Amino acid sequence: MSISEALGEQREAKLSQGTVRYRERGQGEPIVFVHGLLVNGDLWRKVVPLLADRYRCITPDWPLGSHEEPLSSDADLTPPGLARLIADFLEKLDLHDVTLVSNDTGTALTQLVATSHPERVRRIVLTTGDAFDNFPPKAFKGVIGLGYIPGLLWLLDKSARPNAVRRAFFGPLAKNVPGPEILESFGGNLKKSGIRRDLNKVLRALRSRYTKEAAEKLPDLKASALMVWAADDKFFPNKHAKRLAELIPDASVVWIDDSRAFVSEDQPERTAEAIGRFMAERPIATVAG
Repeated sequence: MSISEALGEQREAKLSQGTVRYRERGQGEPIVFVHGLLVNGDLWRKVVPLLADRYRCITPDWPLGSHEEPLSSDADLTPPGLARLIADFLEKLDLHDVTLVSNDTGTALTQLVATSHPERVRRIVLTTGDAFDNFPPKAFKGVIGLGYIPGLLWLLDKSARPNAVRRAFFGPLAKNVPGPEILESFGGNLKKSGIRRDLNKVLRALRSRYTKEAAEKLPDLKASALMVWAADDKFFPNKHAKRLAELIPDASVVWIDDSRAFVSEDQPERTAEAIGRFMAERPIATVAG
């Protein structure tokens, strides 16, 4: 199955911050996917086909370094600004009772959306990712430096073997590292100066104070939550999944074995099954006419 077949029709949402491109497939209750740094909606290409027979799967390419079209030069790409962007996207598409499904950096951003812009969010599925004081993970704090060294992102893209560099970066995050086509989509657009500008802004603003502030609001969260966590991942500790489940009033954890942080790459069937079961167990109440 091609990526276009897996994720669906390409569309655009024009927001005040700029244009966000997304793919859409299926009908029913909306699921909006939130990826992390240096990847895009292709991260969910193995999961969406397993859910699109029951749900409306909406897969944006968020401005985290692997998007195709730069946002406006004045777009706020701090974590709160990105949370506002996601909320504005939901409003633009007039989505209600949304299930947000996140990974990696997107798991931090989804916590910010759910606690600061909860109006359209019904459920959140936080797959292995940033939380509490782990934003970014200590092992990846050097990545922030990419946003401060002029020209470094350009040099990485111009390296003789850019896919080898990407494979080295993503290797610790997935047992099944994507093939060349996906690796090219993950970071391939850094050749564009506007994309590098957006990524620089994101990297310079990553701070754990934002996830700590969100955590303080989690006990008041109205949305139901599911943590789908790689049991053996070395960057995102199990204790964070457990702590999230303890703080959020309606929350549970599903552990994914034989997987690193990118559970959608390593265990897509189990990830999709957990999402579908969670949504089915928490149906949206309908009012008889």
